[in-house]
Amino acid sequence: MPQKRSKRVLQIFLAVGTAISLFFVPWPLIKAWIIPLPDTIEEQLDEALTHGFDGIVVYVNQTGHEPGFYAAGWKNRAEKIPADPHALFKIASIGKLYNAAAIAKLVGSGQLSLDKTLGEYFPELAGRIENTDEITLRMMVQHRSGIPNFTDTPNFWVDPPKGSQETLALILDKPANFEPDADYEYSNTNYLLIALLIEKVTGKSAFEYIKESILNPLGLKNTFGSIHDVNLDDVMSGYYVGIEEDIKTADYGSMLATAEDVGIFIRALNDGSLFEGDEQAIYSSIYKYEHTGLVAGYQSIAEYHKDIDAVVIQFTNTTNFDGYEWNLSEIVYNRIVKIVRKQSEN
Repeated sequence: MPQKRSKRVLQIFLAVGTAISLFFVPWPLIKAWIIPLPDTIEEQLDEALTHGFDGIVVYVNQTGHEPGFYAAGWKNRAEKIPADPHALFKIASIGKLYNAAAIAKLVGSGQLSLDKTLGEYFPELAGRIENTDEITLRMMVQHRSGIPNFTDTPNFWVDPPKGSQETLALILDKPANFEPDADYEYSNTNYLLIALLIEKVTGKSAFEYIKESILNPLGLKNTFGSIHDVNLDDVMSGYYVGIEEDIKTADYGSMLATAEDVGIFIRALNDGSLFEGDEQAIYSSIYKYEHTGLVAGYQSIAEYHKDIDAVVIQFTNTTNFDGYEWNLSEIVYNRIVKIVRKQSEN
């Protein structure tokens, strides 16, 4: 009898556990993942809109094919302006690839050293940021510094700071998250300091140096350093779930670019045509060749797919930091890559 009772209790426990797990299953993600793959990118973009995105832009740069420009939904929801594949978009952390490439160039020219410390470059930060005498430039590029992330500070997204110094002040005098090089933790503060270092060494803003050393040689004229450097009518609107108004004017310090400009840069980064001399070897030793971006109102994915020799860029202009929007955008992106791969086989 005790054995039968134990078996019955186990069955009840498993049934309850299954019911609870089903209750917490992210059904929107499962639905987006299991529905049949459409034949075309256009159809996939239309399907993406059913997941709650206001607008989506995709650019495909595949060797042997004409570049593909795709868009669905709204560039501006209130004014019913259709999504434009050539619109400017806040690329958020994709900008780190440009900064890392700039560091590789400055190291290659001998203007910077990956092994010099934050304290050597910014002695004034000693005592304001922990471990400045141990944190190297290499650790900052690789997010292994332990410096706290300024975007994690209270109210950052509600009331963003104005300018780099006000942003840096958010993390001054705060304890390190870990000892230098002891762990990995993504921190936007690393790249804020990198931008300030580029400015200090070159005498130009980080973006001015990026424009001179990266954008101009590639002929990229639709990449900008700030929302203040562009015509706002050219920018795709940004939306946050639950907020009706367009939030594209909010300044979180993001670069802006068209999907095509990002795609051309990603290809040059991956095939090495962006670099000279030892610069590509330096870059390969410090950072990756693809990136995603997330800032309020804007999500982006930029990757090169070697097996099909294709760069695929995706922009979506609806975010919700507490929802499934990021996961949904990744599912949509992976399905688009599958379509490109399938078309390549035919």
